Amino acid sequence: MASFPAAQRLFHAHTFRSCSPLTNRPAISSLSYKPLSFSSSMTGFGQAGIAIELKDRGSFVQTAAVRHLMGSLTRAEGLRFAVVVARFNEIVTKLLLEGALETFKRYSVKEEDIDVVWVPGSFEIGVVAERLGKSKKYQAILCIGAVIRGDTSHYDAVANSAASGVLSAGLNSGVPCIFGVLTCDDMDQALNRSGGKSGNKGAEAALTAIEMASLFEHHLIQ
Repeated sequence: MASFPAAQRLFHAHTFRSCSPLTNRPAISSLSYKPLSFSSSMTGFGQAGIAIELKDRGSFVQTAAVRHLMGSLTRAEGLRFAVVVARFNEIVTKLLLEGALETFKRYSVKEEDIDVVWVPGSFEIGVVAERLGKSKKYQAILCIGAVIRGDTSHYDAVANSAASGVLSAGLNSGVPCIFGVLTCDDMDQALNRSGGKSGNKGAEAALTAIEMASLFEHHLIQ
């Protein structure tokens, strides 16, 4: 492998010459090129360090201001939330709801700013979440449920429908709809994720709801 020249090379091209097809004489263009400096070193086969320094950076690098918009967990006052909870596997969904409500309280969301709506199962969450979103009464909708795998393919149908339903609710209503539906292989997994050793996914979903509500309310108002 050939090594790079050890000496530093500077390229200066103040004019660019080309041949005119009519006169066969050099045509001079006013294109101007800024210098580039190249430095290189070879310490061994396949180990070449090449440093390229741009002497004249584009002005946009120096002047562009990139805005970062983020929701805040500390600006939850005045935000309203709806929580849609599935009664099916209630032993799990009640624990998820408790975790969510405790988190809302911890982050200064008032009880009067929270409405809890119960539905039969996770399959029904989507349509209710969309109706609540379209009411424009809430800054975010938290969707809570628990789907546990059984011996048939019913699990897959319900889990997929619940996920697509919550997604569609958010897209169609323009209000953040947060997916807090557990999809587990067995009851032990579900209990571990509703306050057990794996934490409480209802509490985590509530944090997401607060952040998204804050993002929409303070930065993405149309």
